[in-house]
Amino acid sequence: MKAAVLREVGKPLEIEDVQIDKPGPHEVLIQTSAAGVCHSDLHFQNGAYFYPMPAVLGHESAGVVEQVGAEVRYVAPGDHVITCLSVFCGHCEYCLRGRPALCRKEGLRRTPDETQRLSQKGEPMNQFLDLSSYAEQMLVHENAVVKITKDMPLDRAALVGCGVTTGIGAVQNSAKVPAGSSVAVIGCGGVGLSAIQGARLAGAARIIAVDMVESKLELAKVFGATDSVNASDGNAVANVMEMTGGGVEFAFEAIGLKATSEQAFAMLRPGGTATIIGMIPLGQTVEVPGVDFLSEKRLQGSLMGGASFRVEMPRYVDLYLQGRLNLDDLVSKRIPLEQVNQAFADMEKGEVARSVILFD
Repeated sequence: MKAAVLREVGKPLEIEDVQIDKPGPHEVLIQTSAAGVCHSDLHFQNGAYFYPMPAVLGHESAGVVEQVGAEVRYVAPGDHVITCLSVFCGHCEYCLRGRPALCRKEGLRRTPDETQRLSQKGEPMNQFLDLSSYAEQMLVHENAVVKITKDMPLDRAALVGCGVTTGIGAVQNSAKVPAGSSVAVIGCGGVGLSAIQGARLAGAARIIAVDMVESKLELAKVFGATDSVNASDGNAVANVMEMTGGGVEFAFEAIGLKATSEQAFAMLRPGGTATIIGMIPLGQTVEVPGVDFLSEKRLQGSLMGGASFRVEMPRYVDLYLQGRLNLDDLVSKRIPLEQVNQAFADMEKGEVARSVILFD
């Protein structure tokens, strides 16, 4: 099968032939239909985070089940599925406490002495985040998929596999934004726009979109932003404070930068909560004034929106089919696998919400 392989940090992905194994007892072989190009993949390509190489990247995807292992009962060939990097074991402390996104992933991967899921010329190929969806097929543990209705377009379903769930979940699960709240979202890419939608669905009264690209601020209004702040003048915090008369109750950072994370905290009114969704590069620290904790301001993280994905992803699919969740405008470009490096370049320039790779 064709796959996009990362062989060296900072270098373009290479489209190569990669071999994929047959399903083990609890594994599912999927024909990949669509894969979103997410900023998380770029973090590993540019060295902000590390993953063993060579690796087939990609983690936001949807497809059709081809084969299942002997013990799989949840899905069958022909089922349409969304994949999720939050593969869960179901029996560790975090799973049992209802936090599967933090699962220890015990027994979910093949052991080193077993044939690996991906290989090339007899040598193992690393599987990225238990998925590797920049490929024509995926071989994953059954607990990495959620079955969805065949009425759902798979190019939009793929976005639910990471960005949509991460953004909406950060609002509704991690921060638990109540109706009538004031919200600021820094960064209007795919995750930020999903956080804006999450705030709208939660009934937030005021949703302020913050970005440096005017076209993305206009797009944010399509997703539910009531106000916008262009941060290119360097006065984003002051502008939000002035607009709200003292700050927002909830702020979300959806870029992954030290500076914008600190800005999210600075935009809070007393008692407010800042949630960092973006992946801040390894080795960087976030600094906030210690005195602000005396006014009960909170700074927290969010992983995959704190979601129980097999419960929440089908709900997002239903909301889309009901016309209450906008996924159509999240797709900026539909591209073949061979254009994945251009999609990375577009993302670095801030020109797209999401590029989606389509497979024949």
